[in-house]
Amino acid sequence: MFGLGMQEILVIALIVLLLFGGKKIPELMNGLGKGVKSFKDGMKDMDANDTKTEDKSDNAKE
Repeated sequence: MFGLGMQEILVIALIVLLLFGGKKIPELMNGLGKGVKSFKDGMKDMDANDTKTEDKSDNAKE
């Protein structure tokens, strides 16, 4: 995973735990998940809009 070994991942997890505390981590992960979902939805919308634009331009050429 990104060229990180198990020791590096454990160190990063420990630092995050110390910085934010055990109670705050689920809230952070929930927000991160919502952000990723929103990003993916936005990318799908852009792809759909690009396809519609291409279809219109193909029809105009004929």
